[in-house]
Amino acid sequence: MELWESIKIWFMSLGENYGVNPIIFGSLYVGTIPLFTFTLGWVIKNIRAKKPILLPLLLTGLFFISAYIYLIIAGRNIPYWVYAFIVLMILVGLTGTLRKIRQAN
Repeated sequence: MELWESIKIWFMSLGENYGVNPIIFGSLYVGTIPLFTFTLGWVIKNIRAKKPILLPLLLTGLFFISAYIYLIIAGRNIPYWVYAFIVLMILVGLTGTLRKIRQAN
């Protein structure tokens, strides 16, 4: 249990150091997964039905990057490598999402 407490203290201290509430960030990160999945399904369904995909595609993107948007807006003194990592995560996620959309065609 000592290890868990140490991890919890370290994790919560990140919020103090960088101005980001770890609970909000984690909630956004995990909480938007079902919304992302739903809107991605909506995009695929609309592609197959030859309906407009702009709105579901925009929402899919928003849900994918919402935690990062919070970090960029609320964060302070964030190291530059974190921003590079965010860009990398977005590119990897975009690549995977585009593959799923292309498979739907």
